[in-house]
Amino acid sequence: MNKKKAVVSLGHEALGYTTLAQMDAVKTAVKALADLVEANYQLTITHSNGPQVSMIHKAMTELRRVYIDYTPAPMCVCSAMSQGYVGYDIQNALRSELLNRGISKPVSTILTQVTVDPYDEAFYAPTKVIGRYMSKEDAETEIKKGNYVKEDPGKGFRRVIAAPKPIDIVEIETIRTLAEADQIVIACGGGGIPVIEQQHVLKGASAVIEKDAIAAKLATDLSCDELIILTGVDCVYRDFGTDHQTPVSEMTLELAKTLAKQGEFEEGTMLPKIEAAISFLESKPDGRVLITSMSEIKNALKGKAGTVITA
Repeated sequence: MNKKKAVVSLGHEALGYTTLAQMDAVKTAVKALADLVEANYQLTITHSNGPQVSMIHKAMTELRRVYIDYTPAPMCVCSAMSQGYVGYDIQNALRSELLNRGISKPVSTILTQVTVDPYDEAFYAPTKVIGRYMSKEDAETEIKKGNYVKEDPGKGFRRVIAAPKPIDIVEIETIRTLAEADQIVIACGGGGIPVIEQQHVLKGASAVIEKDAIAAKLATDLSCDELIILTGVDCVYRDFGTDHQTPVSEMTLELAKTLAKQGEFEEGTMLPKIEAAISFLESKPDGRVLITSMSEIKNALKGKAGTVITA
């Protein structure tokens, strides 16, 4: 029986919001991943990094305030740091879980860069909030440096950065080689490290890439059979959060497009996942997208939970 190739996208629930919480959270997350391995999936894994990269950025900024000789780490470096330590926790926990089930399989993390367009409209209208709350004076200093800030009334100011669309995954051939050797690969963590290509030099961009967008790109580039998005809800709902919310077990590509245009899905939560599903299925019409929670993955594989989207 041929293995099904899939990219699995892990959300915040799989990682927690602090270093210690992450170590506990991944122990649960890898059980869902191991269930997929046992169900004959060849996995490539990507993950969110919002709380992690924000924590690193905050720590490096505060270090500079205490020790004047230190240089604040740019966003691209913070992103690389988050890929490293999140990948470290996932790969070790997953390796251990698989061995406990009698499965010996290499698991590795690839530090991944993703090119973006320097003229992407997102750079002119940043939306992603990161880092600590700042005073008005600190916010004005950031503005003078050319950065964007946003006021949260009653709390202070926070830095806001762009979320451009991904163009190319720089290390895709390395990821593909490992995947084709039936190894489990963790790649494009946090959307990948956004870089701008200038001749033969890759320069880090002050930005983050939407995790679900890069998951769709990764699944497309690897010609996967499925894109599996593990999130905080068991399935996609219509009228989510209302008294008459309705679960959706199946959805066509056209229906997904229609509902997205109608504003059915909330920005920043379900909408990026639906957009990722649309992107993947437009590139691979015979593919399949599954959106569910970690706790329901076994039932979802049996068609008893989750939302399946096909062309």
